[in-house]
Amino acid sequence: MKILIVSDTHRKDGNLQWVMEQTKPFDMLIHLGDAEGSEYEIARWAGPGCELEMVLGNNDFFSHLERERDLMIGTYRALLTHGHYYNVSLSTEYLRREARERGFDIAMFGHTHRPFFEIDRQEGEKELILLNPGSLSYPRQEGRRPSYMIMEIGEDGKARFHQHYL
Repeated sequence: MKILIVSDTHRKDGNLQWVMEQTKPFDMLIHLGDAEGSEYEIARWAGPGCELEMVLGNNDFFSHLERERDLMIGTYRALLTHGHYYNVSLSTEYLRREARERGFDIAMFGHTHRPFFEIDRQEGEKELILLNPGSLSYPRQEGRRPSYMIMEIGEDGKARFHQHYL
């Protein structure tokens, strides 16, 4: 299973369209918020055979998207959120704690426009994967390269993550 993970496109969709064309085929597209009204176009670009999961960002003012999603990706229980309700611009600690308390294996977020990937291992607890694909439109990390992430579930059922930059 191949999943394209993006965030913070802010209706500047040229890079997203290019990435979608370059990474096809994929089974699922996850958008972690701030599509700013491009939801229907993104669904059309993804096509009918692709599962689309999107959440509400802090700039999605007139959207009917959900604030967060709880879904299974293979054997992984994933929390999808934009992240602003968890103050991820300051720290991932609140999101990390909430994801652990609610039994998630993966917490995906956007909002910061900075790529982030961490496997949180605590003694006596299961691993928690935290990730942010960064932004395809307005990157804020050093070098300011637009970014996205690919998640692949192998035959062994294990997830592998690959960060990509334009």
